[in-house]
Amino acid sequence: MANGLSFRSILDANKLTGPNFIDWFRNIKIVLKQEKKAYVLYGPILGKPSDDATNEENEAYRVYMDDLDQATCVMLASMAPNLQKQHKAMNAFYIILNLRKMFDKESYTERFNFSRELFRCKMSEGSPVRPHVLKMIGYITRLE
Repeated sequence: MANGLSFRSILDANKLTGPNFIDWFRNIKIVLKQEKKAYVLYGPILGKPSDDATNEENEAYRVYMDDLDQATCVMLASMAPNLQKQHKAMNAFYIILNLRKMFDKESYTERFNFSRELFRCKMSEGSPVRPHVLKMIGYITRLE
């Protein structure tokens, strides 16, 4: 990095173990956005240019593949060893698709539970407003 600023230490402290998929994915997006490589997570995957492609097309493909490889390495390095083994032959785009299949049901359940708590959240008569609002903000933040 030219400016020496790197958010990769976030991933060292928060490796993907499975149940923390939502938090891990948020951190992956932060790190890759800071490194200007987040676009590789959202597809479409560039196909290899044809033999008669221009130099610009070849260069764009090379840059894309380099960014995809770097994103894949960052993701694999921030996973628990068992998940690394499962995903070592995939690129970043397919890793995310597979992880969503594996853990989205858990994240759906987690989001449902936070939504339920948010909608059930009622302020007691005579109690201060500030703690109630902070509690609701916490639920909303978790839902994001």
